[in-house]
Amino acid sequence: MVKRVLLALIGLMTFSAHAVVILQYHHVSETTPAATSVTPAQFREQMQFLADDGFKVIPLSQVVEAIKQKQDLPAKTVAITFDDGYRSIATTAHPILKEFGFPYTLFVAIEPIKQKFTEMMTWDELITLSKEGADIANHSWAHEHLIRALENESQAQWLARVKANVLDTEKAILDATGHNFKMLAYPYGEYNQALQDMLTENGFVALGQQSGAAGPYSPLTALPRFPVAGQYADLKSLKAKLYSLNMPVIAQSPSDPELKGGHWRPELKVTLDMSDISAKQVMCYIQGQGSKQPTWLSENEFSVQADLALPAGRSRYNCTAPSKARNGYYWFSQPWVRPKDDGSWVKE
Repeated sequence: MVKRVLLALIGLMTFSAHAVVILQYHHVSETTPAATSVTPAQFREQMQFLADDGFKVIPLSQVVEAIKQKQDLPAKTVAITFDDGYRSIATTAHPILKEFGFPYTLFVAIEPIKQKFTEMMTWDELITLSKEGADIANHSWAHEHLIRALENESQAQWLARVKANVLDTEKAILDATGHNFKMLAYPYGEYNQALQDMLTENGFVALGQQSGAAGPYSPLTALPRFPVAGQYADLKSLKAKLYSLNMPVIAQSPSDPELKGGHWRPELKVTLDMSDISAKQVMCYIQGQGSKQPTWLSENEFSVQADLALPAGRSRYNCTAPSKARNGYYWFSQPWVRPKDDGSWVKE
């Protein structure tokens, strides 16, 4: 009995060491849209909390390598990321991060840089940040909805176009910075299985915008991040996420987020390692529809399904469960994306 308890505790310690929280930011400004922004004061407060509470902030590339190699990382490990390359990162966020000695990753699209959009950084600014501790990584050529085929475009043509998009972006970043991380942040957080397979074949990892802690159970082409902005920008909201754990998902069906053929109420089946989880305490949430008690199909497999059709565009199922052995919640998020009933996409 004692031996079994010790083995269980060792397993739980490994679990905790593997969990990494990846934060996603866009703007750090008081004048940009609140839905994608934190204020400079909020950002400083958050970085101060990480420093004061003993969090270890490491480069995203180091997180990825540890997950690939199944290596332990210290508890309370965090990676910081920014999407799009807005100028407020250079003028406001970077000096704060430099003050704390925190590395970060900046995902950029190429076309806005080439077009010299006023709110975006220039190559010179990005190169300067790269030399001062920022990793510059791939956010597609022009921030496209990558999963959307063009009119009269075949599946093969779509895949070839998207592959060229990602590889051309990677080359432009390599040529400018000398670095080649092969990390893609999906624009809008949208991806599908075919895109994931192409990225794997070409040696890429990829990050979505679904929430949760990353770790050994996270697909390397669908690593979760916690968005920090809008109603989720305050420190109280962030604290709970910083202590979240990597949900031990052994298997799931379906895993492809793209919904087709009118199947707008996907039934998600999830198999968990239940070592540190009580089935009675697992709760799921359907975006826009509220909480949903999962249906247990066996001792370690449950299903959850929306009562109503998911709306056109992006949605999520989130499932959480408290750890039996420590403070913190296991957190799992499955993104979904669907067209309108007529097959067209929501315009953004």
